[in-house]
Amino acid sequence: MARDFYEILGVPKTATEEQITKAYRKLAGKYHPDRNPGDKEAETKFKEIQNAYDVLSDKAKRANYDRYGSAGGPQGSGFGGGGFQGGFSGFEGNVSPEMVEELLRQFGGGGLGFDFGNLGGSRSRGRARSRPVAEDVEHDLEVPFMVAAKGGQMDLSVDGQMVGVNVPAGAKDGQTLRLKGLLPSGGNLKLKLHVQPHPYFRREGDDLTVEVPISLSEAVLGGKVDAPTLDGGRVSVTVPPGASSGSRLRLRGLGIKGGDMYVVLKVVVPKHVEARSRELMEEFAKLNPQNPRSDVPW
Repeated sequence: MARDFYEILGVPKTATEEQITKAYRKLAGKYHPDRNPGDKEAETKFKEIQNAYDVLSDKAKRANYDRYGSAGGPQGSGFGGGGFQGGFSGFEGNVSPEMVEELLRQFGGGGLGFDFGNLGGSRSRGRARSRPVAEDVEHDLEVPFMVAAKGGQMDLSVDGQMVGVNVPAGAKDGQTLRLKGLLPSGGNLKLKLHVQPHPYFRREGDDLTVEVPISLSEAVLGGKVDAPTLDGGRVSVTVPPGASSGSRLRLRGLGIKGGDMYVVLKVVVPKHVEARSRELMEEFAKLNPQNPRSDVPW
């Protein structure tokens, strides 16, 4: 005697569609032939699991199974088992196609696939039996800034199985990666990337910005300062005389995937100035009168 489909999936008869799907994915992942090569017992169990899910995941088939113990309806009535004995000759001129279709539906014949549009001697056309469409599963994935920028592999647990995910160089926050056929159900795994922030790099597409503090004298006189690079090194940057806070110095090709890096200057004024320095600054102000707010719109 065939095993009960609910028993095969390990769910009660009152189980919801979600509970049935969840149980199927867990068991299919455990007994999938790819994970059990050469194991005939596992292969047999996988087929039982697939067959049970095919029936219980379809509302009409499940209703027939709950009522008759078969997905195809009652046996021995002339309609059971997917065969319709004797054709439609007995109904010509007496029963409408709609009535025949409803009759078959009540007897569990919804899966017979007949074309009811041409009763009256014309040959019936069969329709292929459709299988449940495997649904995609979405999952969030936290990606370190450097992995997103330079690319790399991350490990992800899917139904208890570790899967390597290749993050492409230049991956962006909010981007979705689709891993095809990874789930036991045959569906795709959609990974939405959430790129973690970096301590000092900021991203603008494939360009990078990094803030570099400079002294008051470096801003006035100019000079050379070091700036960090994406590969962990340093690069020497020339500060032009008279640079202001917010000035951006472009370094070509030092961004992400050939993008540029911008060094944003930040002038840092000393908090404590001794008397002589103050006198020199006052003299400097007299010799170099300036009103930086003369052109502001407010």
